[in-house]
Amino acid sequence: MSTARIALETEEHQALRAAVAALGKRYGRDYMTTVIREGKHTDELWAEAAKLGYLGVNLPEEYGGGGGGMAELSIVLEELGAAGSPLLMMIVSPAICGTVIARFGTEEQKRTWLPGLADGSLTMAFGITEPDAGSNSHRITTTARRDGDDWVLTGRKVFVSGVDIADATLIVGRTEDARSGKLKPCLFIVPREAPGFGRNQIDMELHAPEKQFELVLDDVRLPADALVGDEDAGLLQLFAGLNPERIMTAAFGIGMGRFALSRAVEYARTRQVWKDPIGAHQAIAHPLATAHIDLELSRLMMQKAARLYDEGDDIGAGEAANMAKYAAGEACVKAVDQAVHTLGGNGLTREYGLASLITASRVARIAPVSREMILNYVSHQSLGLPKSY
Repeated sequence: MSTARIALETEEHQALRAAVAALGKRYGRDYMTTVIREGKHTDELWAEAAKLGYLGVNLPEEYGGGGGGMAELSIVLEELGAAGSPLLMMIVSPAICGTVIARFGTEEQKRTWLPGLADGSLTMAFGITEPDAGSNSHRITTTARRDGDDWVLTGRKVFVSGVDIADATLIVGRTEDARSGKLKPCLFIVPREAPGFGRNQIDMELHAPEKQFELVLDDVRLPADALVGDEDAGLLQLFAGLNPERIMTAAFGIGMGRFALSRAVEYARTRQVWKDPIGAHQAIAHPLATAHIDLELSRLMMQKAARLYDEGDDIGAGEAANMAKYAAGEACVKAVDQAVHTLGGNGLTREYGLASLITASRVARIAPVSREMILNYVSHQSLGLPKSY
């Protein structure tokens, strides 16, 4: 661990990082590739991480969590990723869904969901993206209408991770404002077995334990208490979940980049073609050094975003979380690319576990929001430039 990282983190954070790194090392990339090859899920790692209190480290203590925040949860995902075995559902279940319910849920919703999300016995998926809306959340067409005391949801979602293993999905729908008639976003908890709630697995080139699904909500009837929070504060509640999502995606990308870089550095230290190891040549060493710098810079912005969010500064956290996600996505792709290039033909073999990351690393660039939309956000929100849309 670098001295710079130690100086910026508390002793508790250092201890958490070391403990999670030890857990990740016991599983590693071989475990992950075996799980993917056999079509299974990361049940063993998920269960052990939950038992050790890592999955719910950000959730309130009174509901079984660790009482920490995004600073702690992002350390967990980063270190598991650096060991080659990231848990993608950490981004969705405790970070997005757990945070939204903890901040805005009713007492009954908190008692029902948070202890299970914290101990790993319950998981939640998150559905926001739609086939025809893309990055334009104003075009979301999944609607929720009142029918007596119930809600009835109709619509479609795509690229929803882990619906097959999730006990429920937090769905972003839109309701009609009684005063203006305009549609406004709201969040609903939809149980996996709810009548009319259908799912179809999307055939992905990306190989991961967590599968992607298209969801169809065909007049899904939900009780009144399926609504999370205040119907009139849906946008605030939505972004309370999206900022943690961006912070955790940054952690995902940084961890993956660190794993790839460590493999490349180990190889460059020992691989000898002429009289010296290839790592002695600047054409090999300098790009790896650049990758390391970019990953370290990304972590700094992620730590800033996590701290702002944990201190309750949603506006500041929004800017920092978007920047962290952008920086980490770029750093991850470059680190993986350089790692594969350093190993040459060996970088494409199954033995070294890097080739599959060529596709996986793009996730941090594309999801949950594209780098272009982040640049739009920074252009408009940070620099005050006009919009073109």
